[in-house]
Amino acid sequence: MHKYVIKRLIMLIPVVIGVSFLVFFIMSLAPGDTARTILGEDAPMEAIEALNEELGLNDPLLIRYGRYMWDLAHGDLGTSYKSGRSVFSEVMSRFPDTLKLAFWGMIFAVVLSIPIGIISATKQYSLMDSVSMVLALLGVATPNFWLGLMLIIGFSLHLRWFPSGGSEGWKSLVLPVITLGTGCMANITRTTRSSMLEVIRQDYIRTAKAKGVGNRSVIYKHALKNALIPVVTVIGLQFGSLLGGAVLTETVFSWPGVGTYLVNSIKAKDTPAVLGCVIIFSICFSIVNLCVDILYAYIDPRIKSKYK
Repeated sequence: MHKYVIKRLIMLIPVVIGVSFLVFFIMSLAPGDTARTILGEDAPMEAIEALNEELGLNDPLLIRYGRYMWDLAHGDLGTSYKSGRSVFSEVMSRFPDTLKLAFWGMIFAVVLSIPIGIISATKQYSLMDSVSMVLALLGVATPNFWLGLMLIIGFSLHLRWFPSGGSEGWKSLVLPVITLGTGCMANITRTTRSSMLEVIRQDYIRTAKAKGVGNRSVIYKHALKNALIPVVTVIGLQFGSLLGGAVLTETVFSWPGVGTYLVNSIKAKDTPAVLGCVIIFSICFSIVNLCVDILYAYIDPRIKSKYK
């Protein structure tokens, strides 16, 4: 197992190189002048040119990228053009808020979706199954930013039950968590249902029922465990996506996480900050996928032999 883990960690290197080059190249094509954005529209041209020279923005693209990668190889994510602070410090100071939002969004999704998926599978073609699948389809199709705005209008402006933004207290978590978790809940529900439908039709499930094992025990002790692998896969992918994909939700609710910092950095054309956010998101997503693959071995011991 340890050899497999080391191999997967080494594979992070080409991932980081590829992602960093793409982002660096795209940021270089983005319109606007970084120095003018930092100094303001009324800044004299001499000051703008001096700042561009100081930041090394007048150098060719490959030289700037090579310089950045040399610093990255030494553990330095660079310095933010806008704040002058270390990008790593800026991102890490906001990462706990993003992690908290992603964690509770995933808890919300898992707690609701797995039971609904199981009930839909065991009561196939029933009213409950039809309603849950329609709701799941709506959840997948609904954009996060639109749902967030609707929740703000309904529960913040009209009912005044929850704040419309910020991160003060548990109430400020409710609307962002619902917004972020709805799409995940829909995907997990559909996966749970399809996986359970496949498992409950297997011969060993019919044998267990023929031996007189209670239906509840058959579903939760036998079928669910064997149906979990695709469900765990989706949960892992969704959680990785939440860590890197909460940008719109954080922006809508003014959540002080990495997503909001990333959007502000893109507006300011702060290339080191954007690169730092994307690289950390990429690493987190890869590590989450690795943890999911390791978890497979504990859910299904047959898979452990593939890691040897």
